[in-house]
This record gives sequence, structure tokens and C-alpha cells, in this order.
Amino acid sequence: MKLLEYIEQLFSAYGYLVLLIGLPLDAIALPIPPGNMTLAYTGYLSYKGVLEWFPAAAAAYAGSILGMTVTYWMGYRLGAPLIERYGKWLFVKPKHVERARSYYGKYGNKLLLFSYFIPGIRQFIGYFVGIIHIPFRTFALYAYTGSLLWVMVFISIGYLFGDQWPFILMAVERFLKVFIIAIIALLVVFLLHKRRSRGKKEVCRQEALPSRLPDES
Repeated sequence: MKLLEYIEQLFSAYGYLVLLIGLPLDAIALPIPPGNMTLAYTGYLSYKGVLEWFPAAAAAYAGSILGMTVTYWMGYRLGAPLIERYGKWLFVKPKHVERARSYYGKYGNKLLLFSYFIPGIRQFIGYFVGIIHIPFRTFALYAYTGSLLWVMVFISIGYLFGDQWPFILMAVERFLKVFIIAIIALLVVFLLHKRRSRGKKEVCRQEALPSRLPDES
């Protein structure tokens, strides 16, 4: 059975509950239909008059923030103790968590804001920020805002483009993949350049130190 046909059957059987239950399961990283397609198809059903736009968008938003919040608290309550007890078997130590928290302080809020648009990141960012104990207010501000953007963008694809929504969705997802690859490549180049610059500075510092001559007797 094709994926879209499966989603159609789910909506026929459960209606708005697909959004209230399915999107949290997507956030928890269970193998269910992908959130992007589910949202775009929701918009299409609103375009066709099968679903009401506002209740559909509200159900989708509630489902998405519910899923992200559950993963945050799972990471917050369970992640750190598990790492302390079993992290050595996974080559993850508490100092790695502290380093991750430091990196998050520089770049993490932006990642959290747009994480919904990145498959794979969306399913694990909640656990991650919970494990490193990012304050809930900070998490909620960026995660809930990002969730609203994600829901509006992908529901709008189905609602605005009607029968053409699968082609638009495919184009948007292709663009996101290219964009993400480009960002990762730029980040790798930046980090390599930063490491090389740091190495050159260290060499220059060592060369600038006065050499010690042996005492003359």
C-alpha cells in the first residue's frame, strides 16, 4: 500500500485524531507516516472542505508541541542519569554533555527554532535539549515557535496549492535537503578553518617563547 493511501485511510477513520496522536508519535521517532506529508495532506483536506482549516491547524499545533514536550521531559528526567550510569558503554561521558551544553549556548536556540524542518533532527532535538537541561522556558520559546512555523508552512502547501500539493511538497523537501547539506558543508569548513587557525596561533606562540640556553659553568 502506498504511503499516501495509508494516510488517507487514517484520516478517514480518525479525522483530527491523526494530528493529535500521530504528530506526537512522529516527534518520539516512531515509524509512522512523516509529519511533513501528513501536514500537507491536512491542508489539502481543508482545501477540499473535508476538514475545517482552523481546527485542523490547532490540532496539528497541539500534537506537535505535545510530542516535542514529551521528548524534552524524557530527556530531562531520564537522559542524564542514564548517561552517568551507562554512558561509558556508549562512549558518552558527562564531560561530553557539558561540551554539548556549551556548544548549544552558541548555536542551539537557532537549531531548535528550525529543527522541525529537518527530518531526523526533529525527532531527537527534544531529547537532546532535555538531556543537557536547557531551561524549559527557553525550550518552550524556541520549540513552540518553531512548531507553529512548521505547521503553518506545510499545511499551507496543501491548502494553497490544492491538487498540486504533492509536487510542491517534493520541491520544498528537495530544497530543504540541499539547503541543509550546504549549511553542514559550510559549518565543517568553518570548524576546520577555526581549528587550523588555532593550530597556527599555537605554533607561533611556541616559536615566540624565548629558548633557554644551558647555564655556562
